[in-house]
Amino acid sequence: MPSDSAQHLYLAHLSTIKTRVDDALQKAGFDHLLIASGIEKMRFLDDMPYPFKVNPQFKQWVPLTRHPYCWIAYTPGAKPVLAYYQPDDYWHVPPSAPAGAWVEHFDIRVLSEPEQAAQHLPATGRRAIIGEADAALPGFEPNNPKVLLDFLHFHRAFKTPYELALMRRAQRKGARGHLAARQAFAERGSEARINAAFLAAAGHTDSDVPYNNIVALNENGATLHYQYKNFHAPSEHRSLLIDAGAEVDGYSSDITRTWGNGDSAFADLVSAVDDEQQALASKVRAGTDYRDLHLESHLRLASVLKALEIVDMEPGSMLETGVTSTFFPHGLGHPIGLQVHDVAGFSDIDGQLIPRPAGHPYLRMTRTLAAGMVVTIEPGLYFIPTLLAKLKAGKQAKSVDWKKVEHLARFGGVRIEDEVHCTDGAPENLTRDAFAELG
Repeated sequence: MPSDSAQHLYLAHLSTIKTRVDDALQKAGFDHLLIASGIEKMRFLDDMPYPFKVNPQFKQWVPLTRHPYCWIAYTPGAKPVLAYYQPDDYWHVPPSAPAGAWVEHFDIRVLSEPEQAAQHLPATGRRAIIGEADAALPGFEPNNPKVLLDFLHFHRAFKTPYELALMRRAQRKGARGHLAARQAFAERGSEARINAAFLAAAGHTDSDVPYNNIVALNENGATLHYQYKNFHAPSEHRSLLIDAGAEVDGYSSDITRTWGNGDSAFADLVSAVDDEQQALASKVRAGTDYRDLHLESHLRLASVLKALEIVDMEPGSMLETGVTSTFFPHGLGHPIGLQVHDVAGFSDIDGQLIPRPAGHPYLRMTRTLAAGMVVTIEPGLYFIPTLLAKLKAGKQAKSVDWKKVEHLARFGGVRIEDEVHCTDGAPENLTRDAFAELG
């Protein structure tokens, strides 16, 4: 985005964050907010660190995602302080000098040693200190006040225009990766090669993607969080299920697509799930209880199972008896933003739990949708051996066409996932827009 636009969006974003923090500090009874970016952590009995992941509370203030040992100190009415760690290091490339639209809005203090941050943090008053325990400095031990965090987490669901701009860019990066992955699948690449194609096109490495990419060929698509990437291409490329995202300045995308090799039965299944996914995405409207949308997704997917003559039951009966959960065992989606599975999907402004529907333990979002929220919509139908075995042993087994199940099980399953922005009117499908921009 043009620099003047970036400056305007960031300034408005920072003003919103300050207002939220002012209210949170007052509600929780604190004078100052201190946030640690986090520290590098060494592998057990080793001298090499794990990939660094910054505190999400920290990166909401500043677009710094590779910066351990930094701190933000904010006191209402005062310019926030950024204690910025910039070592004189010849073993690694040190952080460059702070730059960007955000810099002039902070009092930046450069540190050469991590412990110097303590000199720049408020030493008196009631301090809310956010971070992991191992980020503590003498006299500055994280206390993570629940009342304050519950308030901030609740409001993080509502994205500022600055955040939405970054999330749209993350969608475009992710969409480029998915198109490259599809081409690698068409060229009969291995899971590892398909993943490499995604990473190259999205501009990421394996260590800086927002989550471990799921790149599943054939039956591997039946494992919901399939974690491997086989270097050996299978003899037959029947299907690809790829769940992979990208990140821009700390904001994530989370996109899933499923492709087949021309088999008509599987193509019909993918097309039907895609149709229902789009219908559900169109219902991301202010005032809609996400739990109701999740239950509607079960009825819609049950209609697919019936229409394709996989299960001969009425959709309502499939939902009531748990048959739909055999084929669709996870939740419809989740909040997304600074984290892939963003916080406060289950709680109100006071941190009180909003329960899931009975029988749906894996739903990650139970709040009522409101303008500014961004959620994923990711229905799927899978052929998971352990769940199918339980169905086959039950009283509903007679309603299942097991020959069709056996055929489709060779393809693993289908999942289609978009991010959708709830507005005051029609929803904005960030993912579909990104693919459309790329042609």
